[in-house]
Amino acid sequence: MNKSELIAKIAEGADISKASAGRTLDSFIQAVTDELADGGDVALVGFGTFKVSDRAARVGRNPQTGAEIQIAAAKVPGFKAGKGLKDSCNK
Repeated sequence: MNKSELIAKIAEGADISKASAGRTLDSFIQAVTDELADGGDVALVGFGTFKVSDRAARVGRNPQTGAEIQIAAAKVPGFKAGKGLKDSCNK
């Protein structure tokens, strides 16, 4: 499912226009992005939790030359599925 299909599904389920559903989805995405950028977590009970994790610096290899390269530390977004979402996938 892509974004426009998700918008259509939200519009149908909430009995609202596609334009309104699109704005709602964009607002949700922006709210989650802003919270993660500020270092917070977004927990949706039964669905899952969005959070930022720290990835340590490490040594990698250039696949073309085999030379070692330094990969910098980074903060990476992640999602951990909640029980309700896991259970619905395992019916």
